[in-house]
Amino acid sequence: MLVNQKQKKFLKSMAHSLSPLVLIGKDGVSENLYESIAVSLKAHELVKCSILKSCPQSVNEVAIECALHTKSEVIQIIGRVIVLYKQSSEKKIKLP
Repeated sequence: MLVNQKQKKFLKSMAHSLSPLVLIGKDGVSENLYESIAVSLKAHELVKCSILKSCPQSVNEVAIECALHTKSEVIQIIGRVIVLYKQSSEKKIKLP
């Protein structure tokens, strides 16, 4: 599902108050990390991930890889924090 600009703005405002659920460190991205993000997305639909300075990959690379492997969308990248969204079957977040 593609998210339009109005919906992205809404999701960004929701993500502002969230704390990061996933930390990406020196090991970078791996299958275990993708699985962890997928579980978090299924439970919350909107997930904030923090990328530590020890991560060997760039923030953009991590965001793209995580989105591809979890079939989610990158909503926002600010500094070393990314926000991912994937609509679950329960549709917990009502998009405008």
